[in-house]
Amino acid sequence: MGFFAFLLLGLIAGVIAKALLPGRNGAGWLLTLVLGVLGAVLGGWLGGVLLGVGLGDFFEIRTWLLAIAGAVIVFLIYGAATGGRRRRR
Repeated sequence: MGFFAFLLLGLIAGVIAKALLPGRNGAGWLLTLVLGVLGAVLGGWLGGVLLGVGLGDFFEIRTWLLAIAGAVIVFLIYGAATGGRRRRR
């Protein structure tokens, strides 16, 4: 998978993970991209360690499931680290 495909995967996985989690967080699109990419990396690593499978091609379902699961974990860690604080505008 190429660099830009991985960024797109991370962004979409981050948006899906953000939508799956209850409540609101103050992450904008750039932070969602960063957390989603970190989640995709984490999901791929955990999939390799725990399940013996890693990230595959862009259109494989296991790639998306691992990336979304990793992004959910990263968003939960981010929420715990920031205390669930929201930005006020």
